[in-house]
Amino acid sequence: MTMQAYAPTTRFAFPENLTATEPPEHRGLSRDGVRLLVAESAPAERGGVRLTHSRFHELGRHLAPGDLIVVNTSKTIAGEVDGTADGGWPVVLHVASPLEDGSWVIELRTAPDGALPVLTARPGEVIALAAGTRARLLEPYPGRAASPTGRGNRLWRAEVTSDQPFSDYLLRHGRPISYGYLHGQWPLADYQTVFAQHPGSAEMPSAGRPFTTELVTDLVSRGIAFAPITLHTGVSSQDAGEPPQPERFEVPAATARVVNASRVNGGRVVAVGTTVTRALESAAGPDGWLSPARGWTELVISPEHPARAVTGLITGLHNPDASHLLLVESVAGARLAQQAYDAAVEARYLWHEFGDSCLLLGNRR
Repeated sequence: MTMQAYAPTTRFAFPENLTATEPPEHRGLSRDGVRLLVAESAPAERGGVRLTHSRFHELGRHLAPGDLIVVNTSKTIAGEVDGTADGGWPVVLHVASPLEDGSWVIELRTAPDGALPVLTARPGEVIALAAGTRARLLEPYPGRAASPTGRGNRLWRAEVTSDQPFSDYLLRHGRPISYGYLHGQWPLADYQTVFAQHPGSAEMPSAGRPFTTELVTDLVSRGIAFAPITLHTGVSSQDAGEPPQPERFEVPAATARVVNASRVNGGRVVAVGTTVTRALESAAGPDGWLSPARGWTELVISPEHPARAVTGLITGLHNPDASHLLLVESVAGARLAQQAYDAAVEARYLWHEFGDSCLLLGNRR
């Protein structure tokens, strides 16, 4: 399946002036003080959709005892470093993930702020990094041109030569991946969620960022349960129409059991982010029943492969034409997704990893 086969039906004008350019703590808010748009399916006589404007720390008001929140325990790495391409011109290198053969998936972006992808690189080109480390481009990843526009290759499989493990090199020389819309550089701690345990995500699983230990305690006291998965994210800077890249994931046996039990007992399965949704649906059978699973997933949730286990979604706001909108529509329904985005634009919610949140609750399955 190619992303050209399906496109999101949700349409809105991208609000350039509504980008969150810094973490909420630097805007005078707590992590759980960001805005929360709740969009829930309602009976037809009530218009079919119920919209509520809230704050994230009030999440418990919008869920019910017996609901299950599934979170991602992946920890963000310092995946951005400066480099010099052949010919002496500077680039920003984004590290997406390690591969089983010891090579790495990387993306080259324009210096100094990584605003645009570099699409002119060629196989065999060497990127010089600090401390004598070198990344040699082997082939486009995943084995084909990674830019659907045909203008060049965005992602590469690269061989890294260093006097230390590359993961250790990144700890010493790297910084969190960021893009040109941010005002400044922020420490790695600002890119971690309270659930972060296992290093491996190139970019923060940002849907979980607004949670705090106090909020988790409040939710548990209301009879709302939590369960973990791990999915290590790649880089999120896909072009329009480009599918998500393959990602490593694990759904533990205990999580599969509690998700299945929640569904049997009528509780909602609320995924915290597209990463959790992708992991759970990669472990789900045609009837939505989960089994333990781990490995690499290439699943793209779409009309061809709709969400079967997940019935609710906590997520940030995605750009127009992003492949993640197909996932949002699959969980929430196209009508609910469209009305949620219309309301977010009208009420001037903030986009991107440090922005506001949505809770989307489709029909119970």
